[in-house]
Amino acid sequence: MTQLPASTDRKMGLVIDLDTCVGCHACVIACKGWNDQGYGAPLSDQDPYGAAPQGTFLNRVHTYEVTPESGGAAQTVHFPKSCLHCDDAPCVTVCPTGASYKRTEDGIVLVNESSCIGCGLCAWVCPYGAREMDKAEGVMKKCTLCVDRIYNDNLPEEDREPACVRTCPAGARHFGDLGDPGSAVSQLVAERGGMDLMPELGTKPVNKYLPPRPKDDQIDILAPLLEPVAETPQGFLGWLDRALDRLPGGSA
Repeated sequence: MTQLPASTDRKMGLVIDLDTCVGCHACVIACKGWNDQGYGAPLSDQDPYGAAPQGTFLNRVHTYEVTPESGGAAQTVHFPKSCLHCDDAPCVTVCPTGASYKRTEDGIVLVNESSCIGCGLCAWVCPYGAREMDKAEGVMKKCTLCVDRIYNDNLPEEDREPACVRTCPAGARHFGDLGDPGSAVSQLVAERGGMDLMPELGTKPVNKYLPPRPKDDQIDILAPLLEPVAETPQGFLGWLDRALDRLPGGSA
């Protein structure tokens, strides 16, 4: 079984803003497209246009309706989920062949597909459901943080980030070194109260989530700036109201 490194030089990961994500699934499509073209074996689909389509995806977006604990209107929250590249990754230590491993240079968790036997143990122990069996290849697949992009000198510098981050139209996904307190992603986590997903499990995920802002508070802040609605109809509607009052049966 693979041993986890005692420490890593960097902690590359994602910060996902749940307040900004609009659930458009552009990150899902970009991830599928890039990994089909640029990394390892393609992410296969089975019966994609049939009655029971199935496929392998490294990133998915789930949508929930959440009622604030303090009450008020329910909020729709779009929740993107992929591998969180945990510091204490159980998928690594359970792997019987050493196919799953965590890199010391950047903390990214990867799968050596040539060593994977498709036993599925990593999927069983991952509490986040981030591992998927590719039925065509018979091996486990997971998010790689686009290692073939972020270190690719043949790409323009602005493209050396995960495909999901590069394509997000709402700017809800951020990429960087979460082991560096001075990095942009670390500062964003500190400013917005970034949180771990299910911290009670002790996996120490590198990826962080920024909580959605309370919508009712935003309405209260803006309400004093709104102009009051006129109680007496003005303009054309006022003339029409007065004209109707003059008709037989009117109130005038």
